[in-house]
Amino acid sequence: MCGGCCRRRRPAGASSGAGGGRGTAALAVAALAAAAVVAFLEGTARGVSYVSDGWFHDSVRWDAEGGRFLVTTMTDGRVVEVRGGGAGAGEGKEEARVVVADHGAAGRTATGLALDAARRRLLVVYTDLTPWFGYAAVGAYELGSWRRLFLARLDGPGDSTLADDVAVDEDGNTYVTDAKGNKIWKVSPDGEPLSVIKNATFFQRPGWINNFVGLNGIVYHPNGYLLVIHTSGGDLFKVDPKTGSVHVVKVQGSLKTGDGLALLSPTRLVAAGLVSRLVESNDDWETATVTGRYVGPAHRIGSAATVKDGDVYINHIIGFGFGFGKKTHVISKAVFAPL
Repeated sequence: MCGGCCRRRRPAGASSGAGGGRGTAALAVAALAAAAVVAFLEGTARGVSYVSDGWFHDSVRWDAEGGRFLVTTMTDGRVVEVRGGGAGAGEGKEEARVVVADHGAAGRTATGLALDAARRRLLVVYTDLTPWFGYAAVGAYELGSWRRLFLARLDGPGDSTLADDVAVDEDGNTYVTDAKGNKIWKVSPDGEPLSVIKNATFFQRPGWINNFVGLNGIVYHPNGYLLVIHTSGGDLFKVDPKTGSVHVVKVQGSLKTGDGLALLSPTRLVAAGLVSRLVESNDDWETATVTGRYVGPAHRIGSAATVKDGDVYINHIIGFGFGFGKKTHVISKAVFAPL
């Protein structure tokens, strides 16, 4: 006989129910904490917020004459313009307007963006993402009318590439980075592929983890060379576009995960990323030092930088919203904390 002990035992479901209650409470607390963190980070997004189709927007450039930000959309391979927006991610937001939707690059991803102000044109990089990596091109469009001037294919038969970012020199030549193949394509002002810059120096560290994303952000320096960042390796390169020679800039401080670049002045460079950095050089980019950092809305992931009226603005890849509707996107005004 059990002597009544069975009646004193906790029912089989009671323990799990209590545990389940504690688990639910823990999840609720975690969700509230996560929401609080996101709300705080959203509050750091001072700058411009706007609504647009698609979850992912990559590159940004400020067009001073047009009074607008131009942004590439990764989902549908377009370029949108943003003329205003609220002071932060939670403020009143305008809707972005599509200005470039090239049927010749339909179905591709738009990544890099460069403004050729001297010729009043916009350069846009198109690519395929995983698992294809089989298409790379750069297009040029007349600012204002958005008429296509050229669309140049860069990939060759059997190539595995990831066309990423773009810069333009004073003669109108275009330079496009390959983040998968660690090379730079050079294209003439008329859209003719001219050459490819390859150099063993681009491979500074062995192992896939240090080469998962290779050459990425690129800018043309007024002294006649290119500055290019290697995202996974964190290296900064000074490249002579005429000879193809490559110099590793000795940087004090980390540039790991650096993405898009923008020149704030001949001696100051911004590297956007999950953590955006301000980099300075006093010897024509033989050496450099990371002198400031900016985090902002880190959950949105910084991807590109541009300069407007002397201030730095960081574009963030990830948009937020519910369902299949338009998403809220942020171009935050960066204030760098000195290091």
